[in-house]
Amino acid sequence: MNITLIGMSGVGKSTIGKALAKRLGYTFIDVDSVIKEKAGMPLQMLIDTQGDSVLVRLEEEAVLGLELKEGCIISPGGSVIYSEEAMTFLKKKSTIVFLDMSLKNIIKRVKNPGNRGIVGFHEKSMKEIYEERITLYKRYSDITIKLRGGEKNAMVVDSILELLEEYRNSIEKFI
Repeated sequence: MNITLIGMSGVGKSTIGKALAKRLGYTFIDVDSVIKEKAGMPLQMLIDTQGDSVLVRLEEEAVLGLELKEGCIISPGGSVIYSEEAMTFLKKKSTIVFLDMSLKNIIKRVKNPGNRGIVGFHEKSMKEIYEERITLYKRYSDITIKLRGGEKNAMVVDSILELLEEYRNSIEKFI
């Protein structure tokens, strides 16, 4: 089984992903790191010099280029949901877990959004980006974890594992 964590910048996809991978003995894949390595620059510099669409394209290429074996935790950037092809690939290869946090708490956690490599931030507010993406996150997710922003990583990992078990059991009933 593979697990993909999706959600807005600042919800803790990488932090939770690493903790989940450690707990399960899985490999952790940070798609943003793959993009940075390939582009040879930070995501924000990539957006500033080449535009949002280039980052979205590179994110799609990075996701589609993943050679996933069983036992991976994938943490793509928050903008991965703009690529239907990338999301179809991830949906086929993994269970999608949406880390859902309120806009208010995301804004508290993302101190310098202009430096985070957030697609759309030059033209839109965080509120507009959040409202645009929330529907897409919900559309693609198999499981949703509601976060308040102060949870301990171990508690979030426990919640994910519990809901994954319920999800797998419900799918097996239909097979």
